[in-house]
Amino acid sequence: MTAQDSLITLSGVPGSPYTRKMLALLRFRRIPYRLILGSREIPGFPKPKVSLLPTFYFADETGTIQPVTDSTPIIRRLETQFSDRSARPSDPALALIDALLEDYGDEWLTKAMFHYRWHFADDIARASAILPAWTRGRMPDADLKEAGTDIANRQIPRLRYVGSNEKTWSVIEASYVRYIDAMEAHLRVHAFLLGARPGAGDFGIYGQLTQLALFDPTSMALTIERAPRVFAWTGAVEDLTGLEPTEADWFDPAALPSTLTALLAEVGRVYAPLLLANAKAVQDKAEQVETTIDGQPWVQQPFPYQAKCLMWLRQEYGALDAGARAKVDAALKGTGCEVLFA
Repeated sequence: MTAQDSLITLSGVPGSPYTRKMLALLRFRRIPYRLILGSREIPGFPKPKVSLLPTFYFADETGTIQPVTDSTPIIRRLETQFSDRSARPSDPALALIDALLEDYGDEWLTKAMFHYRWHFADDIARASAILPAWTRGRMPDADLKEAGTDIANRQIPRLRYVGSNEKTWSVIEASYVRYIDAMEAHLRVHAFLLGARPGAGDFGIYGQLTQLALFDPTSMALTIERAPRVFAWTGAVEDLTGLEPTEADWFDPAALPSTLTALLAEVGRVYAPLLLANAKAVQDKAEQVETTIDGQPWVQQPFPYQAKCLMWLRQEYGALDAGARAKVDAALKGTGCEVLFA
């Protein structure tokens, strides 16, 4: 076996929050990898059924390479393959809270990421100029500009898929401001969401912040002005290879700090009602989700994947023993998240 054979292979781009999420996790866990920069089909590798980034290439039980694209199950898979420097709390109650925070980053903060990038003129201009240059910079200026225009023309209409529309803009923007304010307060005392070491939730939120805090001009300016610690934290989480975590670094789920409870309250304020309304719309085969979030009307297309997210969270909660479930119930009481497991 060569050194290359032992590397985990993935494809992705810097402008993909999920690519950044997984690269940071691999670095923290000191899992050797190679990144194939780009989003097009790779010669010699199978094409995924759905083209999403990042795409990991794992060998199945027969040794056949299979493309895998969902970051959360990939994190769980890596936990079974590599035992050192886990990104999942050993306490099952805290692990459930970690899963909820990761899901919030992946599925709610991404709404803010997509909204800020493709709604505001300055952000559209930067994304259009930079995103194609990361992978197709070796072309004439006119061709690169045309590639950027093509990306914008493809992505802007997709705002409706994430729920960014005239009725929801104010909800998304207000939620992002509240989130970075709460995260800033948490980082005044604590290094990561669940203690002195990162969990999957940190990497999920970090991935979105690589774009919101560090790239897209409108949300970046907000972050620098209101939450300089959040801006700095996002840069630092990119490479945590030098951190030496211990089991004692995790919070006790029975004694969570008030700053974490405040973060969970933001999850409960906006994401929990969306998960419930979306799941009902998917179950009813409705044409759109219509609900109220933070006192404002929310309308978007149903998203079957987020119905699966709720199902997976409930399955993890249902697998807890009575003691762990009681810890979760106590930790989430009053945050608005408890409705997810009622």
